[in-house]
Amino acid sequence: MPIYEYVCQECQKVSSFLVLNQPDSFKPKCKRCQSAKMTKLISRIARVRSEESRLESIADPSKMGDLDENDPASMARWMKRMGKEMGEDLGEDFDSMVDEAMEEEGKGEIGEEGGGKDEEL
Repeated sequence: MPIYEYVCQECQKVSSFLVLNQPDSFKPKCKRCQSAKMTKLISRIARVRSEESRLESIADPSKMGDLDENDPASMARWMKRMGKEMGEDLGEDFDSMVDEAMEEEGKGEIGEEGGGKDEEL
C-alpha cells in the first residue's frame, strides 16, 4: 500500500498519508496546523522483524550510551527510540506531551540559573 510522507513548511511536522488511488491528484494538509504547504519526502523502507529480534535490539547496551535518566530530553529521545524499535506509534499526543515537558523543564532551568528571591549572597 502506498504510504507517502510529507513535511509541513509551516510547522515542520512530518505526516504520513495512505493514498489508495491517483497520487497525482492528492493534496495533503498538515495534520498539526492544517497548512497545505507540504513537501513530499523520500520514505524509509520498512522491514519485518520478529519480536525476539526487536527485544534483543532494545537490550543492546550500546543503545543506552547517551541515556541520562536525570535529563528529561534524554529520556524523551530514549522513549521515542524504544517505541519505534518495538514498532509502536506513540502518536502525536505523546510527541506533544514530551515536547511540552521539555519546554517546561527548559523554562525551569532558566529560572534556576537566573536566581530568585531565596538566592544567598
